[in-house]
This record gives sequence, structure tokens and C-alpha cells, in this order.
Amino acid sequence: MYISYDSYRVFYYVAKHKSFTQAAEVLLNNQPNITRTIKNLEAQLGCTLFIRSNRGVQLTPEGEKLYAHIRIAFEHIKAGEDELALDKSLHGGVITIGVCYVAVHCFLLPVLKRFRQLYPGIRIRLSNDSTPQALNALKNSLVDFAVVLSPSVTDKNFKERPLKTIHDVAVCGCAFSELAERPVSLRDLEDYPLISLPSSTQTHDFYTNLFTEKGIRFSPDIEAITAAQILPMVKNDLGIGFVPEDFIKSESDQNSFFVLDLKDNLPERHITLVKHSDRTLSIAAKELEKMIIASSEEFSK
Repeated sequence: MYISYDSYRVFYYVAKHKSFTQAAEVLLNNQPNITRTIKNLEAQLGCTLFIRSNRGVQLTPEGEKLYAHIRIAFEHIKAGEDELALDKSLHGGVITIGVCYVAVHCFLLPVLKRFRQLYPGIRIRLSNDSTPQALNALKNSLVDFAVVLSPSVTDKNFKERPLKTIHDVAVCGCAFSELAERPVSLRDLEDYPLISLPSSTQTHDFYTNLFTEKGIRFSPDIEAITAAQILPMVKNDLGIGFVPEDFIKSESDQNSFFVLDLKDNLPERHITLVKHSDRTLSIAAKELEKMIIASSEEFSK
């Protein structure tokens, strides 16, 4: 049975206001058309929906049953329309982003601050994961987009845009200060304890490949859960670590660690924005993406 949306819309407003006249006013229509639509609907359904009287109209038992379902449907539709209106005006909505700690600390925080100042009604959810976890969340539609550390993209459905170049440095604590007295190579670090992120992360893979290219085995003695833990571990003499240069610049206690003079150049990495090419972002997410890209262009000047 096919019954048009307009027929149910007329039924909803007549039942809601218990009046053909008020329904006509709300729908910017006239009463004869409203009456005709209800008669056609009753004929299609094979039952009477309203009882007419001098005091207006009342739903029949059949009409009550139908209205119980139609009311829920129309209230959901109205809620959806209201939500889209809020999104369009950027007064409401939710944006979910898959991120890694380095991306947040070295790039994303000031962008999020500006966005929240402009659009305080929009909620932002950060899924703080490793790069592989963030990309898996993007693949499974759990986040709108990801801001992570390269190299990252392995899925042909992903589109990647570099945002900022990251330079890593090697650091040690006071217990290994002799390393800071001369230029050292990666091979020189082979006999020292190393601190790294877990093997499930992009950073661990990055250094494994880098050391392998030099003919050295990368075998960290300590695995930190997040990049934020590496420098504190280094300062407490647990080993040698590799951290983004931005971490060093923002560190207040510059005397508790040493930046090593590496003979081997550490390849550049990039903070990147990754989207799924087959999915459309919400209006709010598009606006945040626009601000992220604009901020990256400022870095490149």
C-alpha cells in the first residue's frame, strides 16, 4: 500500500490540533483540501480515523493507533530538521576526530581553541589513539576525519593532506651526558637503552625502518604508552628517546636533558589530515577542516 507523506502530514496536524481549520492554517492550506485528504486517507486505509462533531474532531480507536505511530515519526523528522538547522548555522553539532598526541600537541590545539571561540555550541570529541588506531576508526566511520603523523595512508579510499613538517631529535638525561659532548651516530646509540612507543604504532615502525637501513637493530628497552611520556622518562635517566623538536621548544626545564648532535639525519615526518574519499563531512566538520587547512598554510609561509 502506498500512501503519500503529505496525507500522513495532514492527518498528523488534524489529530494534533483536533481541528480541520487549525490544521489548514498551520499547513497554509484550506479546509476543503484538508477534509478531502482525510477522506482519501480513510478510504485507502479502509477505516474511519476521526469522529466529527460541533466541538471539533476526535480520533477513533483506529485513529488513535495510527496517531501513536505517526506522532513519533513526525517528531523524529522535526528533530532531524532542527538538528540540521543547527548544523547549518554552526550553533550546534558534534565533530569527532581521530588524533595522535603529537598532532594535538604540535599543531591542533590552537586551531581547536579558535574554533571553540567562534562556535562554542559545537561539541568536539577527540579519539586520542595511535595513528593506526585513528585510521582504523576512520575506516569504520567512528570519526569524521583523522589528524595523525605520517607515514600513514595505506587505504586507497583515504585522501591525505600534509599540514606541518615535524623534525625529531634524539635526547638523553644527565646519566648519559657524555653523549652530548660529541657528534654521535645511530650506531653509537646501539649500546644504550632506548625508549620508544609500542610496536603497534607508526613511530615504532618509522624508527625500526630507519635503524634497519643503517644495518642496526632497533630494540627499545622501554615502551611508552604515549609520546608525552618519552621526555619525562628521558629526564629521569631511563634511556635515550626520540621526540619532535616542538616538544623541546615548549619544555620549561631545559637543563634536565640534552639534545644530541646526530651524525645521521632523521627524515622529516608530517602531521597530516586524512579523510575518507567516499564520505561527506557535516557542515561543522567542513568548517573545522577549513580552519585546519588555513592554519597549515600559515606554517608553510
